[in-house]
Amino acid sequence: MNNFDFKNPTKIIFGKDTIQQLENEIPKDAKVLLLYGGGSIKKNGIYDQVKTALAKVDVMEFGGIPANPEYATLMNALKVIKEEKITYLLAVGGGSVIDGTKFLSAAALFEGDTPWDILTNNIRTEKGMPFGTVLTLPATGSEMNSGAVITRAETKEKLAMGGPGLFPKFSILDPQVIKSIPTRQLANGITDAFSHVLEQYMTYPIDALLQDRFAESILQTLIEVAPKVLKDPTDYKAAANFMWSCTMALNGLIQKGVPTDWSVHAIGHELTALFGIDHARTLAIIAPSHYKFNFDDKKAKLAQYAERVWNIKEGSVDNKANAAIEKTEAFFNELGIDTKLSDYTKGYEGTAEKISQRFTERGWLGLGEHKTLSPDKVEKIVKMAY
Repeated sequence: MNNFDFKNPTKIIFGKDTIQQLENEIPKDAKVLLLYGGGSIKKNGIYDQVKTALAKVDVMEFGGIPANPEYATLMNALKVIKEEKITYLLAVGGGSVIDGTKFLSAAALFEGDTPWDILTNNIRTEKGMPFGTVLTLPATGSEMNSGAVITRAETKEKLAMGGPGLFPKFSILDPQVIKSIPTRQLANGITDAFSHVLEQYMTYPIDALLQDRFAESILQTLIEVAPKVLKDPTDYKAAANFMWSCTMALNGLIQKGVPTDWSVHAIGHELTALFGIDHARTLAIIAPSHYKFNFDDKKAKLAQYAERVWNIKEGSVDNKANAAIEKTEAFFNELGIDTKLSDYTKGYEGTAEKISQRFTERGWLGLGEHKTLSPDKVEKIVKMAY
């Protein structure tokens, strides 16, 4: 196991009817900007619960943060923050709203030329404006980590940011909220969380026994509860295990002491930026091809995954590793997630070359756990995913 430091300061408030605890978490003298997405929280009762809990606090609102948090929209929110002298942010939504709030947390205190520099120059945020979250869509783990991904439509870019200043002060997780989430979004959430674990697990053995079993237990739990959640989102037991699995998949714990990959995400972000494909679905498109292309580097871990998660005990290492890839793709398909780029768009010709060129221009010359996945290899992986 590799050396590591680990600190996660986010307070988690988990369980039924916990949104009312908001009133205990935000300073009474704060001037709060409540941020949310397309307005579904006003239809499912979450908005009313939040407003009731914040009755004694000075609150302004900014809605309309899109599914891939858009830079131009966030800049309008930043203008409100500065003009109204906001001192505290509250994200009520899924990963996109929370990611957008993290950007605003950083941008509100940023002293550079333009906040987009935070992303293009990979500037770590050491201190941001304080914020909390009320999670409405389990998927990204953004409610308990310090990372975010922001989209800019005018340049068709989707870039990541982060830093120790971007941990939420608190996050409220009430599993009851998933009862109003459409099936498509629930399937996305399961796929996203599953993929997050794979990015931190599917590398090579390093004798991090506990970390591996942490990761495998999250994968097993998602496989077990997925059909229950999709069939009946009001099943509280399944919803609770689903929500907590999504948080644990990317709160920093399972990546400590082990090599991580994240190439699938880097490539997937490009597909979202270019075609508007749901983030989780881009991961399902790229992952099988990525594992096949890098088979020799990953087959030991693939075989372990086959044995421990999919209960595939027979056959050689190669046989088990190949079966694991097949099982993973089948799992995504069972969720209603297509796994080829051609399933989503007819205009995919030239996509592989374009992504390769973008990676070259950014200096992304060696991705993956071995830092050897060059842009020309990325091009081949994307073509395999057509």
